[in-house]
This record gives sequence, C-alpha cells and structure tokens, in this order.
Amino acid sequence: MNLINASAVEIADLVSRRKVSAREVAQEVVTHVNSVNPTLNALVNFNEQAVLAEAQAVDDLLVSGRISPLLPGVLFSVKDNLWIEGRPASQGSQLFSNHVPSKSAVAVVRARAAGSVVLGTSNCSEFACKGVTTNKLYGATCNPWDLTRTPGGSSGGAAAAVAAGLGHVALCTDAGGSTRRPASHTGVVGFKPSAGAIAHPFGFPEPAFGNSVIGLMARTVADVTAVFKAVAGGHINDPLSPPSAAFLSLHQQRKLLSGMRVAYSPRLGLDVQVDEEVLAAVGQAARWLADAGAEIVQVDPQWPDGSSEDALMPLQFSGLAALFGDEFRRDSSVFDADIAVQIERGLAMSATDVANSLILRETMFRSLAEFFDDYDLLLCPTTPCVAWPLADLGPRSIAGHAVTPRAHAVFTPAFNHVYAPACSVPVGINSEGLPIGAQIVGWHWRDAEVLHCAAQIEARSPERFRRPLPLRITPEFSLL
Repeated sequence: MNLINASAVEIADLVSRRKVSAREVAQEVVTHVNSVNPTLNALVNFNEQAVLAEAQAVDDLLVSGRISPLLPGVLFSVKDNLWIEGRPASQGSQLFSNHVPSKSAVAVVRARAAGSVVLGTSNCSEFACKGVTTNKLYGATCNPWDLTRTPGGSSGGAAAAVAAGLGHVALCTDAGGSTRRPASHTGVVGFKPSAGAIAHPFGFPEPAFGNSVIGLMARTVADVTAVFKAVAGGHINDPLSPPSAAFLSLHQQRKLLSGMRVAYSPRLGLDVQVDEEVLAAVGQAARWLADAGAEIVQVDPQWPDGSSEDALMPLQFSGLAALFGDEFRRDSSVFDADIAVQIERGLAMSATDVANSLILRETMFRSLAEFFDDYDLLLCPTTPCVAWPLADLGPRSIAGHAVTPRAHAVFTPAFNHVYAPACSVPVGINSEGLPIGAQIVGWHWRDAEVLHCAAQIEARSPERFRRPLPLRITPEFSLL
C-alpha cells in the first residue's frame, strides 16, 4: 500500500494490526518530505532522525502491549506558533528565532499519547496575523496546486503539507480563518472547533484573546474527526474550557441529516464580491445536502448594524501593539512590513476603539445565537475566490471587481468572534484547476453535527481531494 496516499484512519488501522510498522510509515513519509519540501517550503523545522526515533518508540510500545493507542503511526505537523518541548517555535518572527519551549501544547501531548508522531513544524505568517504564508524568517510557502500561488494563511504551511502528503494531518490555529481559508485554497479539510473544545493553556500569547483555537487539517473528514476525538478536552489552566458536560456533546452525532434545517447563505448577507464559480460550487453543495435529507433554506444571518471585519480588527491591532509595541519602537526592521502596519495602527488606537469592537462582538454573539435557534447549521463559501499569486498580499480582483487585500477573508472571522465551530470542506475545482471550499458552521458544542454535515458533502465531492497532490515542478521554477 502507498503509505503517502493512505489516510490517517487507514494508517492507524494498518499499524494497529501490525500490517506495517510505525517506523516504516515514518520512513516513507520522511523520504517524501526530503523530495518535496524544498520546493514547497511547507515544513520549516524537520529532523529526520527525531521522526524515525519517535516512530520507533510507538512500535516498541505496541510490541510491549502496554498501550492500545487511537492513532498509532499517524504523522502530523505542528504549526510554528504552537509549542513542542525542546524544539524551536518562532511564530514566524525574527524576535523568536532562538525560542525553544520548555513544554508542549496540550494538543501535541494528546496527539502523541494517541500514538501519532510529530513530523515537523509548518510555516506560518508572522504571529499568525496575515492571510498569506510568508515571513522574514523562513520565506514563502507555495500552493501544491499551483506553485506560483499562495496557499493562503496563516496556516499555509500546514495546508500545503497535508495537500502534498507531508504528513497525514496537521495541528494549526484559527483566529479569523487561518485554518479554514488555507484548507479551501489547497483542497483539504480544515476544522475550527468550538472555542475551548481543544484546551490550549500553554503557548504564545494571542493578539486577540479568545478568538484563536487549535485547528485541524487533513485530507478527509474522517481523519479530522479521529484527531479531534484524540485531542479534544478541557484543561484546568484554560479559561475557555467548558464544563465536562459540554464535552459529551462534542462527539454526539446525528446519523442522518433528515430533519435538520440548514441555512444556505451564498454571501452571508454581506455586500461582498464572490466569484461565480465559487457560488456555483457552494450551491452544488447545498443540493448535495438536500439529496442527503436536509431541509435547505436560503436565508442570511441578520448582522448588527456596523458589522464588518474592519470594525472588529482593533482587537487584533491593539493586541499586537500591546505584545510587541516596545520591540517595534526599538527596531521596526525586524518585523514583516505588513505586520508593522498592523502594530502601528494598534499603537494609534484609543481604548474606546477597542471597547467598541468588544461591544460589537457581544452583539454579534446574541444575534447569531438567535439565528441558530431556527437553524441547525449554516452553509456558505469559505472564501470568495481561489488562491492568488504568491507575491500578492491578497487577490487584486474578485468576480471582475477590484478589491482590497482582505476581501478574501470576509466569510470566516465572524465565527471566531462568536466562538462557533466551522469546517471548510473541498467541493469543486474551478476552470483554472484550483480548489474551492464550502464552509459549514454550527452553534456552540455542535461540533459533531458540523463534521457530520461536512462528511455528507465530502462523500459527493471529487475523489481527487482524498489523495495527495503530485507536484508539477518545472526546471525554471524558483521559490520567492
């Protein structure tokens, strides 16, 4: 069996039944990383011997009979803003180029406890605060579907790695779409759980507290679901961890969509541009859900007056200024130019600006809560466009109209601000051969229903998404 093409669930089954060893899986993936990663620049810290040693330890435990892990032999990457004890973690910043954490993120600990093996660290934008994956420390990551295009950000390294077969799954983060949008641009599944569903008490401070969660990526919904079950759970040191009773609902799953009401909102009720091919692909996903028994209602959420990403961005800008303003004043040259702009804006903000954003966030929460009283789930695009050229901060146009660089991010941030679970699942390929994702959103602790709905869409989407992409490398290609 091709262990690169295999899913995480398939690998775990093979290793559990001793049909293949964890080390054999690791060796095949390591060889693939050595071949492909120099072109993609998806993994920025990769130690072949450490991977093989960790895989061998899993085999030794299996032979001893002392454990029966959930996901033995599965290879996973870890985003560069998450901690792995004893290994570099820089969050894409020159400020942290020598940082080596003294402990691991809880999700990393739990994934390893399930028998999974750390493959390496994936590239991200500086402080995970950009919609593309490039930084002054490691450079740019390419999109496996088209090496001249971005995989998006900030978890572009994770997305590119999963899409190209550099590991079976990825641990990343999502504070405004950083898991879901790169997943959409690279044709993989990207899941943002309910806030607090995966405890994250140890790590770098977040610029927008409460918005960022541990995200998961894989090539199938089944793999994301399996990893979620392995790493979900609270922690006494995480203020967002819910009561234990809430976790019971995370894994409850309706067997059928029959009877569920799914709101289908092509533009989320926003005055935004969306490519026609994106609208067509997400509309097809709505029809697939109807075929599966769901009641589809085309309806938009009713947003409070003044709702927009711009109105909420003071939380990120002020957070960056609070965390890094002093360093910025001392030497602004160490920062990515786009991050420097955000810090400058944060330094110029007033307390009233921040308070207004917090008030809007609370109002949005109440509004969405009422919406989900009437609907079980919400279906909309993940992004309004496909991946754009690698050198650009964002798309220059969408649907033939000139747009600002953040126009690609319109459909994801709101669900971070209201702490809701959301999943991007690939639904089609546009006329340029680039993937399109649809986003399924649920209310708090309806994570299982979101994943179940995503699986129903996946079952009807192109099979091509379930296997890694072979890279089309031309002799004249060079990484920016």
